[in-house]
Amino acid sequence: MTPRDPADWSTLRLKDRITPDVRVLFVGINPGVRSAVTGHHFAGFSNRFWKLLFESGLVPEAIGHQDDGRLPEFGYGITNLIARPSPGINDLRPIEYVEGWKILERKIRRYRPELVALIGVTLYRAILPLLRSPKPLPKNHPVELGAQSERIHGARIFVLPNPSGRNANFTYAEMLEAFRMLAMRTRAR
Repeated sequence: MTPRDPADWSTLRLKDRITPDVRVLFVGINPGVRSAVTGHHFAGFSNRFWKLLFESGLVPEAIGHQDDGRLPEFGYGITNLIARPSPGINDLRPIEYVEGWKILERKIRRYRPELVALIGVTLYRAILPLLRSPKPLPKNHPVELGAQSERIHGARIFVLPNPSGRNANFTYAEMLEAFRMLAMRTRAR
């Protein structure tokens, strides 16, 4: 399969890595092309998700995208709001967010994580109107990383920066600090 030809990867879907004892459910917007082709979450060459997990202390050893099936060993699960892979989020349609939310909400209700870690401010902004009905946040309105006041079926929401190499909104140090805040919160339980 080649990442250049959408016919090769556009129908691929990643396997959720969620077990009944999940404490933290990591949620991405949707898989990138390389993730779809490899069959593993956050497999992009410039993605720092796995490095951040280890350096923040969320996992006790360095693991990579090929180890995503091990996340339940540490009490974590991983899924995406939208299952369809794409080269970027600009390729996603608004209806996909709404449909994806319905599926994600069912997963949260079924597995009952303590925390839902939304990976990316964009993801939080996208589902915020679906959580409560006010107007969405203006595009330039700042979103604080970390714990949020909203809950989904009792699960607390925690916003992490998107670890993609394309994310120029946060430095690596800021990303690491957010992941460390999550690690501290999970240890406090």
